[in-house]
Amino acid sequence: MTLQQLKYVLEVNKHGSMNEAARHLFISQPSLSNAIKELEKELSITIFERTNKGITLTQEGVEFLSYARQVVEQAELLEMKYLNAAPSPQHFSVSTQHYAFAVNAFVQLVKEHGQQKYELALRETKTYEIIEDVRTMRSEIGILFLNDFNRKVISKLLRDANLEFHTLFVATPHVFISIYNPLAKRTSVTMQDLEEYPYLSFEQGEYNSFYFSEEIQSTVSRPKSIKVNDRATLFNLLIGVNGYTISSGVLSKDLNGNEIIPVPLEIDDHLEIGWIAHRNVTLSILAEAYIEALKQQVEQEK
Repeated sequence: MTLQQLKYVLEVNKHGSMNEAARHLFISQPSLSNAIKELEKELSITIFERTNKGITLTQEGVEFLSYARQVVEQAELLEMKYLNAAPSPQHFSVSTQHYAFAVNAFVQLVKEHGQQKYELALRETKTYEIIEDVRTMRSEIGILFLNDFNRKVISKLLRDANLEFHTLFVATPHVFISIYNPLAKRTSVTMQDLEEYPYLSFEQGEYNSFYFSEEIQSTVSRPKSIKVNDRATLFNLLIGVNGYTISSGVLSKDLNGNEIIPVPLEIDDHLEIGWIAHRNVTLSILAEAYIEALKQQVEQEK
């Protein structure tokens, strides 16, 4: 087993393709494939599952990748210290539901830990895809919420994928509305108060289950409803059509401006927002730094 082979594994997982990884490594695809196969044979494990649709990490591969990343990181630190080598690009990816604090934490990560070169990814995406991204190690961290309604279904998916949920904070439900909405001056609102306003929620695509909704009370029938795919569109519609959405109440004025406000929703429910990662897998340096940044952002924005 060589350091070069470990780097090959990281690159293949990053691109999800032998051909693409070989192109970025400036070697032939057969040479890369053979190097990976030799490593698998030496260790008596299967790192990648190869199918007609591409390659994915096996469960053994997920655990191996965690250790490989640590070894490569430590080797690069040694090279930088004793050989005056230029730092290699840092790698980190996170998949998240549409939370402003997750974006702010990412900004903080880049400012505090970004070297001259880095290749990072922030994916605001659908709930099921967050779980899949982390399961396949496309992202090291995922951010989503649990409550009494979705907990059983989401927890089973996490267990089946060998993922673990870690609580960041527990929030009472709020609605986000514009300052121009007639309800903006209220100290709290009820579901009945909201009936005449358009309800905004995030599209969940192929897995459009009530359990994967980013908003609580997903089973409630509403006379006016609009699905969106991104946070910017949702916030524009909060202002443009006096719509509302249900969320945690944690809102960033830096990202969302002063025209959107949270108002407490009178309902017996809560959101447990947290991060997911592979069970018993050591996080990378950047992943640990990102989690700390998340905690700081949540405290600042509460």
